[in-house]
Amino acid sequence: MSELVARTGRHQQRYENGYRLVSGCVPFRYKSSNDCGDSSSEKIVEVLMINSPSGPGLLFPKGGWENDETVEQAAVREAVEEAGVRGDIMDFLGHYEFRSKTHQDEFSPEGLCKAAMFALFVKEELELWPEQSTRNRRWLAVSEALGSLRHAWMRDALECFCKWQEDKLANGTKE
Repeated sequence: MSELVARTGRHQQRYENGYRLVSGCVPFRYKSSNDCGDSSSEKIVEVLMINSPSGPGLLFPKGGWENDETVEQAAVREAVEEAGVRGDIMDFLGHYEFRSKTHQDEFSPEGLCKAAMFALFVKEELELWPEQSTRNRRWLAVSEALGSLRHAWMRDALECFCKWQEDKLANGTKE
């Protein structure tokens, strides 16, 4: 059993203008393009996806941004709770609005959400994590991930991540 515990409830949830504020990330790593470990080989970007316990398709870790944390801390926390990974926030990818079918409440009766998404460079995969009994994780090439995402807004976030990666390569600032 994991010693980490996922947060639950809405008592510390942030809201703004009828939107539930959410934070999440696109967890990524670099993998060598060959299995020989040749240092001259090209590095391929992979992103970590998780399943949703409420339906088909894959997701990125995300969840409510709470009053006692920064938006970046919330993204890191969700990566640990939902995907069992730790890493470093590299950059802000943007805000994405969507409607939640499962999270309607008195402060957001229509289920409106606004997600702040970040690029998270994964440094550690945990063997045990809070939501491992309901979630599986999979590393995918970006092209495969684009076709596997459950929500259009997450595809938009992944496309922004791809642009960010291209800009990093063009400027020679690869991790």
